[in-house]
Amino acid sequence: MTGASSGIGAAYAERLAGDGWDVIVVARRRDRLEAFSERFGQDVEVQVVEADLATTPGLEAVTDVAATVPIDLLVNNAGLAHYMPFSELAASSAAELVDLNVLAPVLLSRAVLPGMIERGSGAVVNLASLLAFSGGWDNPHLPSRAVYAGSRSFVLTFTQLLAAELAGTGVRVQALCPGVVRTEFHSRQGMDLSGRPRMEPEDVVTASLVDLDRGVVVSIPGLDDLGRFESILAAHARLAPVTTETSLPARYTEGS
Repeated sequence: MTGASSGIGAAYAERLAGDGWDVIVVARRRDRLEAFSERFGQDVEVQVVEADLATTPGLEAVTDVAATVPIDLLVNNAGLAHYMPFSELAASSAAELVDLNVLAPVLLSRAVLPGMIERGSGAVVNLASLLAFSGGWDNPHLPSRAVYAGSRSFVLTFTQLLAAELAGTGVRVQALCPGVVRTEFHSRQGMDLSGRPRMEPEDVVTASLVDLDRGVVVSIPGLDDLGRFESILAAHARLAPVTTETSLPARYTEGS
């Protein structure tokens, strides 16, 4: 799993190792990965991979491992936010966001899926966010997030379409869309959320694994009323017939 040194990634690693899974943990902070290995390495096999997935060498190193080791569950958790107005976001930071949040999960998924399909089993969990749905939200309390939320929307759609492609293969995929979680993710952005209600990363992992077992493609741990999300999916489905239209609706020509 990527981004395994803290937060949701660390919670996945501890949960799976505690359940007896051998794990490959990937992150930039080797000291934390080594500490994890010392805690769990007596009971399960822990492979530590220090890599920055926003760089070409780091991503290539991890895809090489992913393509050669039989992996039963890939958790694409590593991510960045760089919350700020798009016009102020440095080009290098925008590229880093896309490389880590979009390119890395795509290429890592591509590395493991042929083996999973051949074996007829396996799963990929891609971390998205509730902000993947936030393009139309009018909430002044939310951070500026054009590239971050756009990257999470990509992951969401990518995973939904991939799930359809993999139907019948025995391989499952999931887009995990948590809300605000008690991790270092926001503090690294200079945001103090200590006064806001936040979900615990361990609970997010529990929800993800339960939904994965149930075949839920879009897992939203904080959502109690599933009907609300199903109504969103139904609304999106009603747009499908528009793809066959060949002429403009009258609203574009009336009064001209």
